[in-house]
Amino acid sequence: MTARYAVFGQPIAHSQSPHIHAAFARQEGIALDYRAIEAAPADFPAALEAFAADGGVGANVTAPLKEIAFGLCKTFTSRAMLAQSVNTLLRKGDGWHGDTTDGVGLVRDLTDRHSLDLRGRRVLLLGAGGSARSVAPALLDAGIRELVVVNRTPERADELSDAIGEPGRVLTQYWDRMDELGDFELIVNATSAGRDRNEEFKLPLSLVNSMTTAVDLNYGEASFAFLAWARAAQCRNIVDGLGMLVEQAATSFQQWHEVRPETDPVYAELRAKNALAGEE
Repeated sequence: MTARYAVFGQPIAHSQSPHIHAAFARQEGIALDYRAIEAAPADFPAALEAFAADGGVGANVTAPLKEIAFGLCKTFTSRAMLAQSVNTLLRKGDGWHGDTTDGVGLVRDLTDRHSLDLRGRRVLLLGAGGSARSVAPALLDAGIRELVVVNRTPERADELSDAIGEPGRVLTQYWDRMDELGDFELIVNATSAGRDRNEEFKLPLSLVNSMTTAVDLNYGEASFAFLAWARAAQCRNIVDGLGMLVEQAATSFQQWHEVRPETDPVYAELRAKNALAGEE
């Protein structure tokens, strides 16, 4: 039976993951069967089990299934446990082992590709769902000074803060009181707000200083509204989630195939492709 890999999500047709993993496989001379599988949250457990029965040995998981996937794992990494969310699955015996590679992918993109020093920085994290839970621990590990989590449902922000367990470095605040927070060197959008490119994303300009980098974990049209605000606010650096996508995929690929592929050529190809499509 051929080893199979896949990415699960809803919607999934837009996913770049099959293209990215195919490019990695060509680099390493690996024959790869990797496909996109759409699954609604209610259908995902059965779809994942059918995938395993058909030779599935590794999978990526995207919205809105990351937290459900965590609950389907027999074992998981410590960072996945902290996030209560997984985006990478590896078949071990008769069960799934889960990891979250989004956070390490984000930090690698910011520090290696964009040459940003995160140490001692004050960071605003917008959102407290699966994506936010995945990146928060990695940002703290990278040496940031303070993480302020803001979510429209404040209880979710409090849950994230409690899970991390660093009250001196992780604070929560109400969404409608962001104008009282002061300024930040890094603002990370981990929400689904602004996915409509015509929707306006409004944040107080007081959040921005002369060093502020604005990052959206989304890419393509889903990042337009937040990044438009960042440009209007004159943020020093503006970064979408495309680099994080490639870096987290490389970490997944490494776990499955025990070799880390080169990410820069794949990132450059996707960036050029997005520019041609008018998504810059």
